[in-house]
Amino acid sequence: MTQTRAGFIALIGEPNAGKSTLLNRMVGAKVSIVTHKVQTTRARIRGVAMEGDAQLVFVDTPGLFRPRRRLDRAMVAAAWSGAADADIVVLLVEAHRGITEGVEAILDGLRERAGGARVALAINKIDRVSAPALLGLTKALNEAYAFTETFMISAEKGHGVDDLRRWLAQHVPQGPWLYPEDQIADLPMRMIAAEITREKLTLRLHQELPYQLTVETEAWEERKDGSARIDQVIYVIRDGHKGIVLGRKGETAKAVGQAARVELEEFLGRKVHLFLQVKVRPGWLDEAERFSEMGLDFRDGE
Repeated sequence: MTQTRAGFIALIGEPNAGKSTLLNRMVGAKVSIVTHKVQTTRARIRGVAMEGDAQLVFVDTPGLFRPRRRLDRAMVAAAWSGAADADIVVLLVEAHRGITEGVEAILDGLRERAGGARVALAINKIDRVSAPALLGLTKALNEAYAFTETFMISAEKGHGVDDLRRWLAQHVPQGPWLYPEDQIADLPMRMIAAEITREKLTLRLHQELPYQLTVETEAWEERKDGSARIDQVIYVIRDGHKGIVLGRKGETAKAVGQAARVELEEFLGRKVHLFLQVKVRPGWLDEAERFSEMGLDFRDGE
């Protein structure tokens, strides 16, 4: 009999290092929010990929950065918790940015918290630098930390990703699969739906506002014709923010809803009726219930 393998793999790195893009590339479907803005991944989203007889369960952690607010602190705690619980940790470093202060802080954190986990290095966005610069960065990083293996990848274009996935499949522990073979994520569909809408808001809005709003799926109704009615609430902290989210004559909210509905229909493979409401909740950033909805621990923000 063939021996099956299964294990948890934590993807860590600075904000915008490409963790969500790599997760989606590994899984072959969009299970994590990907935008040009930093700090968009709030919950530890698990994506499940099959490679031969191995099941790889990816934990896409929030980007590691210097926290300022309760939400920031809870996100950073979730990232390190994901790394501590994993069988293998993959550190993503952007090739063109090199060893930043943030990367140095993460290396310090790994020395303290990695325990016995294997830590692989994935230098991402390799198409942005020359070969000599890439080799110099690889040498410097491996001198700074004893990585088990180093990979040079482009998560966006797919270069080197297959090699990384095969290596992970060979090194996760032997044992039974943790999820059904056809499952790609362990997040509830209600949360995935909320993340899709939040991504559209993040892409549409600018500056600080995206980090001061959250989306929750309030109701999900399965209809007899096979379609789904999804009711979502967008929480903002100020009346002025509500006007920005709604837009002139409701045009922004309408465009966001339409883009989210199209992606939800593609994801679910059926018709979706999506209804959005915008509500002002001045203190949502300090409400334990909102943190729970995002898969974060409120106490970690203290």
